[in-house]
Amino acid sequence: MKQRIITGIAVGVIFVALTLLGGWFYTGMLVGLALIGFYEYIRMNGVEWQHPMSLLGFAAVLLFVFPWKQMGLEMPSTLLLMWIFMFLLLAITVITKNKTTIDGAALMLLGALYVGYGFAAMNEVRQITNDGLFWTLLSIACIVASDIGAYFAGRAFGRKKLWPSISPNKTIEGSLGGIIVSLIVAVLFSLAAPDLVTISHALLIGIVAAIAGQFGDLIQSAYKRVRGIKDTGSLLPGHGGVLDRCDSWIIVFPLLVLTGLVPV
Repeated sequence: MKQRIITGIAVGVIFVALTLLGGWFYTGMLVGLALIGFYEYIRMNGVEWQHPMSLLGFAAVLLFVFPWKQMGLEMPSTLLLMWIFMFLLLAITVITKNKTTIDGAALMLLGALYVGYGFAAMNEVRQITNDGLFWTLLSIACIVASDIGAYFAGRAFGRKKLWPSISPNKTIEGSLGGIIVSLIVAVLFSLAAPDLVTISHALLIGIVAAIAGQFGDLIQSAYKRVRGIKDTGSLLPGHGGVLDRCDSWIIVFPLLVLTGLVPV
């Protein structure tokens, strides 16, 4: 527990500092996290990093998180990137005469989108002109508030299991507590900056961040259970890997961007 607390504080301080600095500091952090996260993904699927499909996956992740706007370039269509990546993966199955299967190609396509666009959306929000820091902090605060609220509400009031076959410790009461705390935090942000976000808008962000964030956690729990592993990696002592810590973020941020709840 002591190691977990020390690691959590150290990583938290570094993350907050780079988030506040923004620019290339924040972008560099996200690029690094995306590449490590994808490495964890292919490793948990039993694929070597030097495999042609893995290398294509790393390239796709890099194309997603590449700082197009910061470089003064226009980002290619996400659909175009995914289609080209899909074609190249399927081409490998033909070239290798099915030694590389279509199942493996599908795994790589899923992983590149899941990890690559997840971190790309985080960077897209932070790069919003003038107000990127506000929207980033609002989104992260709601996600973290949901986690904290769910943990303490679950310990205090948890009785009914939420999804025992996936995550046996989570409860319905904890989930509801997480949603409520996320909504409270969202309202506080609205009261602090009413010119940027109305209360109704903030409430929408709060409930989406809480529910989608909890699903992000469950998605990773389900995946690890299928693969028979406890953590996706060991980068953070006591906390696991990048995907263990960022599982909620890489689901919530794309959803907030794609729904227009965060005005990128």
